[in-house]
Amino acid sequence: MKLNITKQSGIYTLTSEQILPISLDKAWDFFSKPTNLDKITPEEMGFTITNNPPNETYLGQIITYEIGILPMIKANWITEITHLVHKKYFVDEQRFGPYAMWHHEHHFEKVGEDKVKMTDIVNYKLPLGLLGDLFGGAIVKNKVQSIFQGRFSILDKLFPS
Repeated sequence: MKLNITKQSGIYTLTSEQILPISLDKAWDFFSKPTNLDKITPEEMGFTITNNPPNETYLGQIITYEIGILPMIKANWITEITHLVHKKYFVDEQRFGPYAMWHHEHHFEKVGEDKVKMTDIVNYKLPLGLLGDLFGGAIVKNKVQSIFQGRFSILDKLFPS
């Protein structure tokens, strides 16, 4: 498990890598199914898909969510699948939601007979420019990092070695 967040020119970049003991086919089947997103999002996020996406991700797909951003405060979030290469990667980008920008790349690479390296690259920018960074930068950075650390644990339980 590798996890790192950096910031440059007001844009935060999270990079995470995790090796899973599953085939590339199984990884793609699981992660490209939008309804599995709620299974790998930590429960404390209050994450709910609010539309009814089909079982397979496709280019141009819109997915709508409700997510807890603060205790007892929920936000609507709409993302679009903007890039997709079957069994290699897909990208979701925020169209409406809590961030000024959200661009999330999901990469999959076979690294053994039955192992896959999953790499997430998330570029995000907070609303309100410098004020957003000053008042929320550290909090949001810690929250995003916590979500991905939680995801590591959940995936280790779903796909044990």
